[in-house]
Amino acid sequence: MAHVLDNPIYNALTTGNKHLAVEAGGAFYFKDNVAPFAGMKNNSAADFEALLKNATDDRVFVIFTPEQVNVPDYFKVLRHFKMFQMVYEADSPPTEMESSITSLDDEHVEEMLALTKLTNPGPFLQRTIDFSNYTGVFTDGNLIAMAGHRMQPLPYVEISAVCTHPEHTGKGHAAKLLLEQARRIIAADKIPFLHVLQENTGAIKVYERIGFKTRVPILGYVLSK
Repeated sequence: MAHVLDNPIYNALTTGNKHLAVEAGGAFYFKDNVAPFAGMKNNSAADFEALLKNATDDRVFVIFTPEQVNVPDYFKVLRHFKMFQMVYEADSPPTEMESSITSLDDEHVEEMLALTKLTNPGPFLQRTIDFSNYTGVFTDGNLIAMAGHRMQPLPYVEISAVCTHPEHTGKGHAAKLLLEQARRIIAADKIPFLHVLQENTGAIKVYERIGFKTRVPILGYVLSK
């Protein structure tokens, strides 16, 4: 039997994130101002055709798969990338949020968009905050590091948008934010996981140090009509 994390986007869109989902036959995708991710039950020709019917000329879809897929010619592959999928396996993190960490909400969206544009941790759109539980670190009133929840293929919850302003790296902000995200997820009786580009060795070392272990390699495709 396939593991729920072998098809994380589809399982998120049909479980923990279904309130943010748009259904298209055998395919599901997030609302276009939340995230570009799309999930298909079997990555079959019929699933791709269902996704195509809902693809506008300017729409980009991102799919994840544990193995290479044959993308039909009516989709253009804009990018193909390799990741590791990592699951948190350490002891429970601290039970209280550190005082240096702030919960983020709608009033912080413009700062969050600016920081993610600068650091490029992955897609972050106007309503990506609807994934919930974003936290940040401020210095002199400016947001300089952040992280939050993203896909929820229950009982797993993904940590994402982990980023630090280039002028403030090396100070442990990412580790603190990751542990806070893990704390929140575990407190909800769920399991933290994340995805990281295989070439991002610096981030991988941070994740391993605080208790994440690689589960499987996974592939990503960025598609347009």
